[in-house]
Amino acid sequence: MSTSDNRTTHFGFKTVNEDDKAGMVHGVFTNVASKYDIMNDVMSVGIHRVWKDAMMDWLAPRDGQRLLDVAGGTGDISFRFLGRAPGAEAVVLDMTESMLVEGRQRAEATHLANHLDWVVGDAMALPFEDNSFDRYTISFGIRNVTRIPDALKEAYRVLKPGGRLMVLEFSQLPDEGMQKLYDLYSFNVIPRMGKLIADDYDSYQYLVESIRKFPDQETFARMIREAGFENVKYRNLSMGIAALHSGWKI
Repeated sequence: MSTSDNRTTHFGFKTVNEDDKAGMVHGVFTNVASKYDIMNDVMSVGIHRVWKDAMMDWLAPRDGQRLLDVAGGTGDISFRFLGRAPGAEAVVLDMTESMLVEGRQRAEATHLANHLDWVVGDAMALPFEDNSFDRYTISFGIRNVTRIPDALKEAYRVLKPGGRLMVLEFSQLPDEGMQKLYDLYSFNVIPRMGKLIADDYDSYQYLVESIRKFPDQETFARMIREAGFENVKYRNLSMGIAALHSGWKI
C-alpha cells in the first residue's frame, strides 16, 4: 500500500488523495499546453512578462552558470536567463511532456539549442545529482506541487553551495479590500476567458483556486527557510498579486 493512501492535499478547493494530485495537475497542463502563453496573459492581465523580467533583474544571470528551471513549461524563464547570459546553460524540467513540446517548437529554443536541455521530471524527485546547479527557478509552478516542502528540499539538494533559489508565484495582496476585488476578477473572469480562449472552463477554475490556496508571503518564506535556505527574502510585484522569493544555499 502506498504510504500516501491516507494522506490528502488540495486540488484547487477540492480535497484529494496525494497520489491523485500529480495526475490531475498533469491533465490540466496537458489541456492548456497549446494555449499556455495566452493563459499567462489572462491570469496576470498581461503583466507576467514584466514580472519575469523583474525576476531576471534580481537573479542577475552570469556566463558559466547552470540553471535548473523547474515547471519550466514552454521555456520563458530559461530563454530570458540565456538571453542575459549567453555563456550559461539551462535545463527546463516539467512533468508535462506536451508543455516541453510547445517549448521546443519556439524560435528561441532553436537558437539556444546548444545551451538548453528539456527533461520530463517531478519537482519532488529531481533526476539530478547533488550540487549540480548554480541557480534554481520555478515560475508559477510551485503551487501545483503536491508536497511543496519536498520540492524545496530537492531544490536545496541539487543546488551547489553558494547556489540560489528563486520562486515567482501568485501571492496575496496585503489589503483585504484589494484582495476581494482581485478575487472577484479571478473567479468571475478568468474561467470564462479560459472557456472562450481554450474551450476549457474547468482547468482555469482550478488555476484560480490554486492561487487562493497558496501560502502568503511570510508563510512561504518560512517554508523556504525550513528547507535549509538562508538569507531568504521576498519582493511583492504589483502590490502582492505576485511575489518573488529568493534564498541561498550557504
